[in-house]
Amino acid sequence: MTIEPSQLAIGRARRRSSLTLPTGEAPTFTTAQGVLYRTDCMNVLRALDDDVIDCIFADPPFNLGKIYGEGEVRDDLAAHEYLKWCYGWLRESVRVLKPGGSIFVYNIPKWSFRLASFLEDEGMLFRHWIALTMKGTFPRGRKLYPAHYSLLYFTKGDPSTFNKVRMPIPTCRHCGGDIKDYGGHKKFLNPAGLNLTDFWEDTSPARHSKVKARWHVNELKPMIAARCFQIASNPHDIVMDPFGGGGSSYEAASDLHRYWIGSELTDCTHIAQRLTERFPKDAGKLPPKEVFALFR
Repeated sequence: MTIEPSQLAIGRARRRSSLTLPTGEAPTFTTAQGVLYRTDCMNVLRALDDDVIDCIFADPPFNLGKIYGEGEVRDDLAAHEYLKWCYGWLRESVRVLKPGGSIFVYNIPKWSFRLASFLEDEGMLFRHWIALTMKGTFPRGRKLYPAHYSLLYFTKGDPSTFNKVRMPIPTCRHCGGDIKDYGGHKKFLNPAGLNLTDFWEDTSPARHSKVKARWHVNELKPMIAARCFQIASNPHDIVMDPFGGGGSSYEAASDLHRYWIGSELTDCTHIAQRLTERFPKDAGKLPPKEVFALFR
């Protein structure tokens, strides 16, 4: 099903001045759970009040020279320019987070250690460097085989929310039996499953066109953002993803009953279509007034 912009029921949103950013952009898409702007993420971040967002999940471009949209995004900056850009949106993200709020930043280790240092300098509390397995790559020159992406987890002071996420006990795909015997102590394991660790083995990018909203981008699985939101927020909290991409984080937030604010610099039609198909009863509606009360 193809959704045209005229079918997205955004007319009501355009008539609400509280939804329009100071830079003039009205939402490009709304649902009962969230609002999406097609604009630079800095325009949305700067429009928000201080200390209003419960959790931020950010998956920015990695500066690897990839093509995004029709040339709207430069992904081949000099290192100092890329880091300066990252520091800008990170500084604004810290400002809009509530005390005790959390930020998760997905990137490659080359940049993550610098971003982690910056977040510490901004007064954020380091919680975890989560390693997400990266399969299907290849060795590059005189380096070790790259096998993980990094997911930084910082909080604005002590976390106000920390929920334990549990995983099913791994089983063999052939025989169905448990992969580990847990030293003979399986009976003492929590029946809800194993505690989530800081190494995630089931998060390879969605590369097949049948399961991607944008075929030319290594889109994240919704489970990645979902776990972050599960860890650091509760139903009806307000979360944010400044880099909409394929919309997987907005799908995850909606599925978990979190309200969300999003932005994407390139075409948003694929995100609107994804959310309309996934949550048809919510498409075109407006989230509660509490979401728009966060804007200056």
